[in-house]
Amino acid sequence: MAKEELLTVEGEIEEVLPDGRFRVLLDNNHRLIAYTAGKMRRFRIRTVAGDRVHVEMTPYDLSKGRIVYREKTPGQGPGGPRGRGFRR
Repeated sequence: MAKEELLTVEGEIEEVLPDGRFRVLLDNNHRLIAYTAGKMRRFRIRTVAGDRVHVEMTPYDLSKGRIVYREKTPGQGPGGPRGRGFRR
């Protein structure tokens, strides 16, 4: 069990900032700065402005958070058919 419970809230990415950070507008009209979680960075999950995300925050600092999930948007799948590369 964690020392403190994390708050998980939903929001939308407003702006992409340098150094892998994002400005997120939460559903309760609160703005915060969030960074991508390690698993999202590891598996190269891309986030752009307008994406719906889930953010974890600590109750001690409500101005910062960590993006842990990006919701799938309908109509957007992987980049399309992949080329097979060089083939003889």
